[in-house]
Amino acid sequence: MDEEQVRGRGGPGQWWRHGPPPRLRRWERAEPDAARWPWRSTALITVFVLVGSSFATHAQQGERASLDAFARVLLVLASGLLLWRRRQPVAVVFGTAAAAAIYLGAGYAYGPVFLTVAVACFAAVVAGHRRAAWTALGMLWAVHLLVAHWLYRWLPPAGDDPAPFGQEIVVAGWVLAIVAIAELARSRHEQWARERAERAQAARRRADEERLRIARELHDVLAHSLSVINVQAGVGLALLDADPEQARTALTTIKSASKEALGEVRQVLDTLRTPGDVPRAPAPGLDRLPELVEQAARAGLTVEVTGSPPGLPPHTDLAAFRIVQEALTNVVRHSGSRHARVRLERSGAVLRLRIDDDGPATGAEAGGSGNGLAGMRERAAALGGTIEAGPRPDGGFRVLAVLPVKAEAKEDDR
Repeated sequence: MDEEQVRGRGGPGQWWRHGPPPRLRRWERAEPDAARWPWRSTALITVFVLVGSSFATHAQQGERASLDAFARVLLVLASGLLLWRRRQPVAVVFGTAAAAAIYLGAGYAYGPVFLTVAVACFAAVVAGHRRAAWTALGMLWAVHLLVAHWLYRWLPPAGDDPAPFGQEIVVAGWVLAIVAIAELARSRHEQWARERAERAQAARRRADEERLRIARELHDVLAHSLSVINVQAGVGLALLDADPEQARTALTTIKSASKEALGEVRQVLDTLRTPGDVPRAPAPGLDRLPELVEQAARAGLTVEVTGSPPGLPPHTDLAAFRIVQEALTNVVRHSGSRHARVRLERSGAVLRLRIDDDGPATGAEAGGSGNGLAGMRERAAALGGTIEAGPRPDGGFRVLAVLPVKAEAKEDDR
């Protein structure tokens, strides 16, 4: 069962744990939070506060002062400040708290004006300004205590009585609820941000691994084929006048090698097609070792193979083939020997590949990039194996690869 199915069956709990689904996260990619103006939500809150305050004044008629122009200005100001809550959350939370405090001190009815403070506090906490949000709420609560239990004697409405202390328990509960919800939203927002960053980093890492894999494949394919072409082109040029028939044979070899190289390059580039497409041809393996020996022979290198190719998992088979191919290519390009030996040996869960030549080294580069040994080591390391390469005590050069047969391939070789 894939991840999307698991999330789909998880219900709202999975949604809350892993963040909004992709169709609801489009706005995150389109525009950052701080860059967007919350026009719609601010307009809705303003209408709700104005209408709700009118109903609250009607319900508390005779106990609190009636709404006048100044009250409506305070309500519009407190609601309008929310338009900047994503850009200036600290200023907005203190501004809404101050507007609510003045509204409260003027004796107007209790009502939705406190919603503006709650929204501003929520935005400030989610943005990381927790201390500012707590301070603004504490100041508003302190003003409420002073107005309700001391300053009410001198503030409108006339003849007002002190508020019961039981009311403060309700106010404290609302303040704590606002803080708790805001803190929970902040922690979830930070968790989703971390998960998005991790997903982006994983995607970049997969892209880098895929780019490295394709570069390694192209190097192995082109280095081998172009080395054969280079050698045969030299032979053809040298014998063009003296031995036209031998020059024709060299040109035929060049044509065959270039055709095979084009086919393998197409196969490598097939991985860049739409994900999910079935490969057009199977990846090469040690079963193609006779073809590799034949190609080396056309380049003037005699290869003696000891041991038969064992049955291997596809990723191990491909790595073993490429290692042998690159080792023989290096013999053609860099060794004066015209004879090489390949030994295949499987011992339990380990495959040993040994490629020897008798040297000496010629130092010829043949236009190579020098990444052959590094590519072989990367292939072996991806399977948990090792590569040892260096001069032999009795002369020549040896490449020894040890590959775990049953090792799990890493993601870049799948």
